[in-house]
Amino acid sequence: MKYVSEYRDAALVKNVIEEIRRTVTHPWTLMEICGGQTHSIVRHGIDQLLPPEIELVHGPGCPVCVTPLELIDKALSIASRPDVIFCSYGDMLRVPGSSRDLFSVKAQGGDVRVVYSPLDAVTLAQKNPDKQVVFFAIGFETTAPPNVMSVLQARRLGLKNFSILVSHVRVPPAIDAILSSPQNRVQGFLLAGHVNAVMGYWEYPSLAEKFKLPMVVTGFEPLDLVQGILQTVQLLEANQARVANAYQRAVTFEGLKPAQEAINTVFMECDRKWRGIGMIPMSGWGLRPEFDEFNAEKRFAVEAIHAEESPLCIAGQILQGLKKPHHCPAFGKQCTPESPLGATMVSSEGACAAYYRYGRAEELA
Repeated sequence: MKYVSEYRDAALVKNVIEEIRRTVTHPWTLMEICGGQTHSIVRHGIDQLLPPEIELVHGPGCPVCVTPLELIDKALSIASRPDVIFCSYGDMLRVPGSSRDLFSVKAQGGDVRVVYSPLDAVTLAQKNPDKQVVFFAIGFETTAPPNVMSVLQARRLGLKNFSILVSHVRVPPAIDAILSSPQNRVQGFLLAGHVNAVMGYWEYPSLAEKFKLPMVVTGFEPLDLVQGILQTVQLLEANQARVANAYQRAVTFEGLKPAQEAINTVFMECDRKWRGIGMIPMSGWGLRPEFDEFNAEKRFAVEAIHAEESPLCIAGQILQGLKKPHHCPAFGKQCTPESPLGATMVSSEGACAAYYRYGRAEELA
């Protein structure tokens, strides 16, 4: 495929890895912040091809994985109502709540539907005026623009039966929290290219300066990833704490200003819980008060729902780069894709799902 196949060229990837070998003189721990990058790294065995001085750890960049347990329970409560059509992306349906998941609600008669865009949910609200239509609006900065556009479209259409259950999180505060931890092991970051395509990377130089480490905007194909790793290693070896862009074909410093303006029209920054990690101040987006009529938490009075994480699941430590999936005693035993303890085992971007799918646990045993 044009503009993709060249980024999967094994010879080019090998050349960059050899350049990494020639460059590295110290052991370095790097974190890829995006779950899509994690899957690409594990699927192509990039972490196994790198010199032993380079360790890759996996960050909290999977939106499904970090959606807090209590938000899942709120979704389950709303979806169980007979007057509701609950809409979600498909990878949320298997994520376990405290006692069940959205598939279970659907099996028990709930009207749970997979959609491919939040605007599909708006259309459903138009076609079903006798039902309340709720869209589960999760994600990082990448999915925020279409989610806010659904709210603006519903307002323009005068829909009174559409609302969104919001669980949006932001990357910069998560990086700040990881690096501020006394347990932190990360010395350099591969930044998530799709997030930066929307938001640019103007928020990151202050973080690089604050924590004295490099960050490199990186894509998702094998060549993208090894080039991002090479640039990060070069900066580390040169003791340069700055932000570089290894994904210039898709990312600019400023990002997409119209998308950012739309986000700021509908959303405001707020404190947000991250599944397995806990509360990170000002790490999320929530609806502004002037859009409360579209706030599903308030419409269905589920704000008071709280939940406790499974003590067997170490996903929080995995998402902070402190441990890897095969370090979890429950991995592949009590926790499998068929019977998951946490979202990292069932999400299409989850680190545990990647290790399980590509047999990495067996190799490490």
